[in-house]
Order: sequence, then C-alpha cells, then structure tokens
Amino acid sequence: MILTVTPNPALDQTYTLDALRVGEVMRVDAPAVRAGGKGVNVARVLAEQGEHVRAVVPLGGATGERFAAELTGAGVPFLPVPVAAATRGSVAIVDTGADRTTVMNEKGAALTAAEADAVVHAARGALTGTSVLVVSGSLPPGFPPEHVAALVRLAHEAGALAVADVVGEALLAACAAGADAVKPNHHELLATTGHDDPAAGARALLDAGARLVVVTLGERGMLAVGADDPARVVRARLAEPLRGNPTGAGDAAVAALALGLARDERELPALLRRAVAWSAAAVAHPLAGSLAAGVPARETRVELEEERWR
Repeated sequence: MILTVTPNPALDQTYTLDALRVGEVMRVDAPAVRAGGKGVNVARVLAEQGEHVRAVVPLGGATGERFAAELTGAGVPFLPVPVAAATRGSVAIVDTGADRTTVMNEKGAALTAAEADAVVHAARGALTGTSVLVVSGSLPPGFPPEHVAALVRLAHEAGALAVADVVGEALLAACAAGADAVKPNHHELLATTGHDDPAAGARALLDAGARLVVVTLGERGMLAVGADDPARVVRARLAEPLRGNPTGAGDAAVAALALGLARDERELPALLRRAVAWSAAAVAHPLAGSLAAGVPARETRVELEEERWR
C-alpha cells in the first residue's frame, strides 16, 4: 500500500473557458469540484490506476464535509483527521484558447498543536502494510517542518520508504531525516537551495541527506540524481510540446515515483520515463488528480539523456 499525507488539503474548483477576459463579466458553466491538495492528487492518480492507496487528510467545516463526500464518491480510501477550521478551497481557471491556467490557492487556516500532532499520529497508525509513505504539499500554519521529518522517520521505523514533495525548511527537514526521494520543481529548488542550476540544487539536497532527487522542469521535462552516484544526472522529456491543464502534473510525477519505489524499481531512466509519461497524461486531462488515456504510448516517446556533473 502507498500512504499519502496531505497536511493542507483543498476543495478544488476548476473552471474551463475558451478565453479569459480579465476585467469583464463572464457567464461560465459550473466548475468541476473535487477533493484536492497534492497528496490527495497523488492518491487519486494511484487509485485510478488500480493501486492500493490510503490518504490521511485533516478536514473541517462545511468544505471538509463536501471534500469527504467527493473523495468517498471517487472511491479513494482516506483517513480523516477532524480539525476545527474549515478546509481551504482553491480555484483553477483553464483558458483553453491561450493554453494558460491560473490557480488561486487559499493559504489554509492554522492547525492547533494537538491537531497537527493528530495528523502525524493518524499516519503512524496507518503505516502497517505500507510500502511507501508520501508527504506532499504546502504546510498550514501550526504544522511545523519537524513534523515532515517525523513522518519520514516513522515510515522508516515501519519498514517503509518515504517520499517528500514539500518546499523550504520542510524539504530540508525531510532530507535531514533521510527521505528516500524528494521531488521539488525548479522554483521550489531555487527557493530552498539558492541554486538556479537544477543539477547543482539537486546535489545540494543529496548533501542534505536525500537518497534520490527528482526535479520537475515544466516543458523541459525532469532530471534525477541519486546518492549512489551523485555525479550521474539523468534527464527525461517528451519531444513534443503539451497543451492542457498543468495543475496536477507534478503530483502525477510523484505518484509514478512512489509506485516505482513500491515495486523496488531503482533505475533512474525507468523511474523518469514513467514520471514524465504520467505527468504528460495529467496535463492532457482537464482535472488535477487524473491521467488521460494513452500513458503507454507516451512512455515510448520519452527522450532520455545522461551526463556527468562536475
């Protein structure tokens, strides 16, 4: 089983328009509404691919109730952690004419110390039978980076691997705890390490304690470096440009990475090939947390190259 922890889930609303006319009044169709947040998207992708998953999510208020109902209807197993504050929301506006997506994420209300501890406790209790734990997304106020490190350590104590898709102090905490894989995007890597060169930033995270670093680079694909051979940089990308909604592309990549680790697939080219293909399939789907058809064909179109980093 793959267990995901999403400290700051969101009820996502996605509007799809032919053209976004800023400053004008527009009549639009009702949005698609689904439970979201990075870790939830990871769990949803894996569940739709037939994998055994469970999602740990703090939920509160009317939006939390709607979140739980939607995730139940989607058939994604989850463990809710009751909190006092209402679950946050997010809005994505997909402008198909301009091939541009605008996302507005609420920051999320603060958790109390007891609520934050309850999230970690719930994950600890759900680790039995888990092969990979994924902690993913932003942290709400009151959920300290040390809790991310605690989740990594708990996974290891339970004999599971740990994947972290977080940023800043939380990312460094995950690395220091020995995360088996971390997946920042280029902007998050720069914000965390100060390195604009993705290979240099990835090496910095290896030096901080991570075992594997996968960096998503948008249209430029991805790169990976591992602690077993830090000078080896593997890059992967699709030859053709993509159109669609990129909101859940990184989450699909994390799902692919977690699945590879759960299957004990450690070869970087194979891990990246699946991650790029799943990410591309997520862009092609209108909603975050799902993959469009044709993943195997996309895997065959992934271009790989290697270099030695100095």
